[in-house]
Amino acid sequence: MTGKLDGRVALVTGSGRGIGREIALKLASEGARLVINDLDADPANETAEALRAMGAEAVVCAGSVTEDGFAERFIKTGMDSFGGLDIIVNNAGYTWDSVVQKMTDEQWQAIIDVHLTAPFRILRAAQPVISAKAKEEAAAGHEVFRKVVNISSIAGTGGNAGQINYSAAKAGILGVTRTMAKEWGRYKVNVNAVAFGPIRTRLTEGSADGNSTIKVDEKEIKVGVNPDLLSQMERMIPLGRVGTPEEAAGAVYLFCAPESNFISGQHVICGGGFVI
Repeated sequence: MTGKLDGRVALVTGSGRGIGREIALKLASEGARLVINDLDADPANETAEALRAMGAEAVVCAGSVTEDGFAERFIKTGMDSFGGLDIIVNNAGYTWDSVVQKMTDEQWQAIIDVHLTAPFRILRAAQPVISAKAKEEAAAGHEVFRKVVNISSIAGTGGNAGQINYSAAKAGILGVTRTMAKEWGRYKVNVNAVAFGPIRTRLTEGSADGNSTIKVDEKEIKVGVNPDLLSQMERMIPLGRVGTPEEAAGAVYLFCAPESNFISGQHVICGGGFVI
């Protein structure tokens, strides 16, 4: 399998399902070797098997991105398995919504941890590897670009009622993106972000009765957007519909491709023209 990412090593958090899985499939289709992560081992292994079936190389590093030591284990998996580190996509996350007066400290901290602290820890753990590789390449006269793509949301660019925790975290990751672009430019690392608008996933498509949940750390977290609200949002999207996980993955790929080698510290909204 060859492509624009041939032989590149890509680490994608939350890639067992949904958008993360599609990101992994897209990068693999261009020749990347993947480290797959998911909170649960089964979907992570299923994605890895799907990648291998298409001729790609893939290994699994299951577990919560918020666990102590996860970041170091994640980076080590890529190095031990493939001997390199070229692309990091900080995609893992979920929502735990409430209006400010009803939101608990636990809700606030859980969402900050998964969307903001976990990416910070992963980038911190990656720094020694990236620094060493960049110095070796510079000494040899080679200019090799690496990629970091952080996932944000229109909740982070414009705010969203009932999501003060999520909006704050997704706004914060844009600050991380701009800062890391400045810190890691000397290593030839492009750091960018994709802010998703409405994308049809299990986290947005709740059941009609509004009782859809996911399990995180033994807690049942309510997910899903009210179907009537989702329909209203859809009518506000200039392209006429919500996006698909495949389209979301395509936006991430744009920042992983070599054509983006002189783009850094930026974010693009993948929302069909819908902005808030």
